[in-house]
Amino acid sequence: MSDLQSPDYEKLSGDARDHLWMHFTRLSSYKKADIPMIVRGDGCYIWDSTGRRYLDGLSALFVVQTGHGRQELAEAAAKQAGELAYFPIWSYAHPKAVELADRLADLTPGDLNRVFFTTGGSEAVESAWKLARSYFKRTGKPTKTKVLSRSIAYHGTSMGALSITGIPALKQDFEPLVPSTFRVPNTNYYRRPDESQSLEEFGVWAADRIAEAIEFEGPDTVAAVFLEPVQNAGGCFPPPPGYFQRVREICDRYDVLMVSDDVISGFGRLGEYFGGQRYGYTPDIITVAKGLTSGYVPLGAMIASERLAEPFLEGTNWFAHGITYGGHPVGSAVALANLDIMEREDLNKHVRDNSDLFRSYLSRLEDLPIVGDVRGDGYFFGLELVKDKATKETFNEEESERLLRGFLSSALFEAGLYCRADDRGDPVIQLAPPLIAGEQQFIEIEQILRSVLTEASNRL
Repeated sequence: MSDLQSPDYEKLSGDARDHLWMHFTRLSSYKKADIPMIVRGDGCYIWDSTGRRYLDGLSALFVVQTGHGRQELAEAAAKQAGELAYFPIWSYAHPKAVELADRLADLTPGDLNRVFFTTGGSEAVESAWKLARSYFKRTGKPTKTKVLSRSIAYHGTSMGALSITGIPALKQDFEPLVPSTFRVPNTNYYRRPDESQSLEEFGVWAADRIAEAIEFEGPDTVAAVFLEPVQNAGGCFPPPPGYFQRVREICDRYDVLMVSDDVISGFGRLGEYFGGQRYGYTPDIITVAKGLTSGYVPLGAMIASERLAEPFLEGTNWFAHGITYGGHPVGSAVALANLDIMEREDLNKHVRDNSDLFRSYLSRLEDLPIVGDVRGDGYFFGLELVKDKATKETFNEEESERLLRGFLSSALFEAGLYCRADDRGDPVIQLAPPLIAGEQQFIEIEQILRSVLTEASNRL
C-alpha cells in the first residue's frame, strides 16, 4: 500500500474479527457487528474510521495524561530509536534509563530511590510482591510471604498480580492461583456496613480491619499490603481522612510493607505525581505505569525504599528477577519527555485547580433517579448507578447486564463519549479525561451523561 492510499477500514474490521483477540472482550458480540476502529487522537478527542469524533473521557485507559497527538513525544521516541533502539539493563545501563530513574527518585516521597523498570502495571505489582518475599528472606524472616489487598481491587492480570486482585469473577477461570493472598474491606463509604459512621470513623474501621487480618494470619507470615490511593474497580473509592496514616502505623507495628499501587493514580491523575503526596503518606514501594509515558510507549516501574535495597547491595545477594523490555530506551526517552510536558504545563496544578469544577458538573447528575453517588478525586471520578436512590438498592446481575452492556456502553459511545460502564462491583460509570481537559470538556461530559442516563432511567 502506497502512502497515498487510505487504509481499507472495512477489510481491517473483518481482519480484526478474524485475527485480533481483543482484551477483556466478549468476542461473540462482534460476530455480526462492526468493531469500532479508532484511528486518530488529538488533545482530549479521538476519531473513528468513519470520521466521527468522541471525547476521550477515560484517557484511553487511565493512560493518556498529557493528551493525544503530542508530536514532542513521538519525536522523542523516533530520536531515541535512531540512537539506541534497544539494550537490556541486565548488568548494563543506558543513559535514558539512568536519567529516568534519577528523575523519578527526585519526584518520589521519602527515600524511595530505587527504580526497577517493567513494561506495565501487572509486572510492577508482580515485581513488588517478589521483592517483598525476597527482602524478608534476606533479613531473617522467611515466613513473611502473604499479601493483603482490598475487596474488589484490581492489581493486574499476571498470575501473582491476579492473585492479589480482589475481583472473584476475573480469577475463577485461572484458579488455583498463587496462594497466600487475603482480602480486607475497601473504602467505599457509600456502601459502608454501619450507616451511623462518620467518614473519619469509617476510615478508622476500614484500616483496623488490616490490623485484624494481620493478627489473624500471624504477623510473622504477612509480607505486604497492596493499596491504591483511590481504588479503581468498584468505582473510584477515595480514602477517608486519616486512613492511610493509620495504615502506615499498622504496617510499621507489624513490620509489613506498604505498597502503594499508583498505576492509575500516579502522574497527575490526583493532582500530584504520586498518591502518597496527595494524601500524606510514604509507602515502602510504589508501583507505576500508564501515565508515566502517557501511553505513547509501554513502560512501568516498581520504586522501592533504600531499606529494601540494602540486603541486595552486599556480597552475592541479588534480586533474581528481570524483564526483557524493562527500562526500554525508547520508553525511557518518552517518559522523560512526558515529564517535561507535565512540568512545563504544570498539569498537576491544573488538575488541583479544576478538580472541584469537574466534580461540580458531575454532581449535577445527582438529580437523576439512577445516580446514587458521585465520588472520586482529581481527574478520576465514578458515578454509582442504583435502582432505588432512597434505599441504595442496586441492580441484580440480569438488570446490570441489560443496563450496562445492553444499553449504556454503546449509547454513551454513540452520543460521543468514550468512558467506562463497569460492573466489577456495583454498576458505575467512570470518568478520567486527559489532564489537559477543562470546563468545555466537563460541560460535554455532563450533557452527554445526562441525556443517556435519563434515557436509561426511563428504560428501567
